[in-house]
Amino acid sequence: MSSASPVTSTPVLRTALIASGIAAVVLAIVAGIIGGVLKGAPGVWSGLIGALIAVLFGAITAASILIANRWFGQELYVQLFFAIVMGGWFLKLGLFFVLILVLRGQPWLEPVVFFWALLAGVLVSLAIDAAVFLKMRLPVVSDASLPTVAPEDVAPSAGERSASGQDHDADSGNSHV
Repeated sequence: MSSASPVTSTPVLRTALIASGIAAVVLAIVAGIIGGVLKGAPGVWSGLIGALIAVLFGAITAASILIANRWFGQELYVQLFFAIVMGGWFLKLGLFFVLILVLRGQPWLEPVVFFWALLAGVLVSLAIDAAVFLKMRLPVVSDASLPTVAPEDVAPSAGERSASGQDHDADSGNSHV
């Protein structure tokens, strides 16, 4: 691993993960209560599972980017980054199909409560991501090194002066047309 400076997106993603975790707890409680009031114990479980799936899937992408950023500065960083992030997306796709097949037709699952909890989780995750990204200030060009001194601000060396001792670019009062 490299000891290079961290990628500028890392604090943004960490903030989004923390906020999503807090929202997941709140959403799970609200979905569980609403599901319980509407459909009893199956509604509680459906609300909790819907909220958990939504937050888990949102967290997989942010976590995969954070993990991939650990190789920043390495020769194969770009290849590793895309392999890890794409792997996370394939993991989400596979998990989605497995969960749908496992949960389909379960007698303890209330599909309507599950759907609304899942939808609420996705919308909350999107709102948190948007809020975090809008509040964070990132440079337009991320992780770039800029010069600290402008070349124009450096005095020319003795060998760069003209024979008359004046700089060619200096304003001598005459117009150069």
